[in-house]
Amino acid sequence: MPPETTVCPSLVAWGNAWLAGHVGLDEAADHVETAGGPVVAGDVPLRKYLANLRVGGLRELRLALPAPGDPLGLSGPAPFNAAAVDAGQAVIAVLDDRNLGLVPNPDLRGSSYVGVRLEVYESGPVRHDLPSLAEAERELSDVMRAATEALAGVDGPMPGRPERLARGGELAPGYPARAHRVSTLATRLAAVLRLADERGLTSGQVTVRGAALRELDHAVRRALVAAHHAIFEPVRNA
Repeated sequence: MPPETTVCPSLVAWGNAWLAGHVGLDEAADHVETAGGPVVAGDVPLRKYLANLRVGGLRELRLALPAPGDPLGLSGPAPFNAAAVDAGQAVIAVLDDRNLGLVPNPDLRGSSYVGVRLEVYESGPVRHDLPSLAEAERELSDVMRAATEALAGVDGPMPGRPERLARGGELAPGYPARAHRVSTLATRLAAVLRLADERGLTSGQVTVRGAALRELDHAVRRALVAAHHAIFEPVRNA
């Protein structure tokens, strides 16, 4: 899937809001399909698939935003991990007796139909080494400052305005205000990272810029995962 596609974050946010009783199934599915068109899991439409999962013991949805060398949110097995890294995103459906991994791929049926097909895999257990929302927010703030200092002395083309380019990634009802704030900031920074351009830079500038942007990308993905899991955290003051 293209990196800007937000099917998995939307499915986690709105699916968990549905499971927690904050929205209905139709509203949740509508928001997910706004991100990428009609969604099927295997050959089953999204609404029916989610309803079937709930009957089968679905308790929560978890987000994975991996990158090569950084399997953020993944715990195997290898086929699921490999597919998720290739897609740059995945959802782990946590059921009473097993976990399923959902990986999005373009669903093209003819010249006029464009949607998303979720390929279904067996998944390992939920990882418990992921950051809390507070930890991820502090890390993102620290890395933003460090990246700003590192990039300040690097001339050359800079990314465009993220506010005009970031789309998707919005959380659903039931999430704390702090999670909405962190998700919005991380989504805008992700748009900046997609536009980073190294043309016209010296090799030294490319090295400095590349290291700063890699650290920022890591922090952005951790912040997005933490924000989408914040619905499970005890309520605290924002």
